Amino acid sequence: MEQAVLDYIRKHNLLKAGDRVGLAVSGGVDSVALLRLLLELRRELGAVLAVVHFNHQLRGEESDADERFVADLAERHSLDLHAASGNVATYATGKHLSVEAAAREMRYTYFRRLLAESRLNRIATAHTLDDQAETVLLRLVRGAGTRGLAGIYPELSVVGSRPPQESGPHSGIRRQAEASILRPLLGIRRRDLEAYLKAMGQDWREDSSNRDLRHGRNRVRHGILPRLERHLNPAVREALAETADLARAEENYWKQEVARVLPQVSDRATSPGLREAGITLRLGELMALPLALERRVVRAAAESLGLRLGFRQVEEILAVGAGSVTSANLPDGWAVSRNQQGLRLERAELNPKAADYEYRLPLPGRILIPEAGMWLEAVRVPAGAGAGYNPDHLLDAALVSNELRVRNWRAGDRFWPAHTKAPRKIKELLEQRHLRGAERKLWPVVVSQDEIVWVRGFPACERLRPRDQGQAALVIRESEA
Repeated sequence: MEQAVLDYIRKHNLLKAGDRVGLAVSGGVDSVALLRLLLELRRELGAVLAVVHFNHQLRGEESDADERFVADLAERHSLDLHAASGNVATYATGKHLSVEAAAREMRYTYFRRLLAESRLNRIATAHTLDDQAETVLLRLVRGAGTRGLAGIYPELSVVGSRPPQESGPHSGIRRQAEASILRPLLGIRRRDLEAYLKAMGQDWREDSSNRDLRHGRNRVRHGILPRLERHLNPAVREALAETADLARAEENYWKQEVARVLPQVSDRATSPGLREAGITLRLGELMALPLALERRVVRAAAESLGLRLGFRQVEEILAVGAGSVTSANLPDGWAVSRNQQGLRLERAELNPKAADYEYRLPLPGRILIPEAGMWLEAVRVPAGAGAGYNPDHLLDAALVSNELRVRNWRAGDRFWPAHTKAPRKIKELLEQRHLRGAERKLWPVVVSQDEIVWVRGFPACERLRPRDQGQAALVIRESEA
């Protein structure tokens, strides 16, 4: 086992002598195995080890017991411990994130702080081959190109002030002078780590939330992948991990190619008061590229403006370039239009063609709102099942029409958020959030008949909230596009 991990570390050049490595230990089997394996290898690697733990405060006494277990483990092996905690549930509600996304954001914020303070220059997490397979499968079914299928990278450089992104411009690029997140167990199966710990008599903690089938990853882990192994391919996890390896190599090639081509087909412009006013893609040169490169150049042009696009949004831009439509709204207050110079990506407030939008929201169902850069989903909650949801996000199903529409708000619209005394103008609500320009213009609302029942970022409509948890309810939730 130790040799397999050592070979992986050397293959990907993950560590060098003198690195100060924080081992992210939750107390579970994977992270405890990471600790014991790196302890065995530290003399050969020449690394200085410490333990890092973040308590998400999601499971009460169980979470606190995990923290004590990790602290005892660090003390037993004479390792420094860096520990912190945060209320993930409260953070998730305030940021309108899933619990999983909020936990990752808080955890990586803490990692980044330790790295920024130079107490450590590497943090190693215990992602395994199984995690890689689950990630690739989840991204495949949700819709992904080779960037998404590249999955979890062996190393992520930590730059700037944001949490590391799996597909960002610094993914998988070795920069020894920078701090980074390492995944030295990415080539190892979880079952092998468990056998390794059992053989040495090392115990670990079991996280009860890992069996909660409300989480998509757990359904993949405990249901879908085992079925695929039994009925289609006993080595399906290895096959999915190999797909990620292939996709990462493809992505590394395309990054270099796009970096070479983009300046040849684009012109940039700035405007007073704006960091970046926009970019123009010259149509002749752009349309002469192979389709695969054309799509990537469009996406890279948008990312140079701080705008992340999905497949459908890239296709909308290409449709404008082909003349199928004259303009289109994009997420985060951006728009694209065609002129004599080419395809122009710019802030919507600078583009008079930026238009209102309106879509039908199926009930139940999920749709993409490209203008707002989000997916919106309407879900029915059966009678008696509302206890698992934040009551501020629930609507009484009996009071809401089955015909829902999502659109940007319009002048004169009013909304009555929960815990307020009376309806307010949406314009005033958004001004209190300091929203300006196109972002405010394109802010989404959901309409039932002629009444606004949901506004992004606000509690449910006061008049329509269920009066007890036994009622059938409706929840409208968003996720990033």
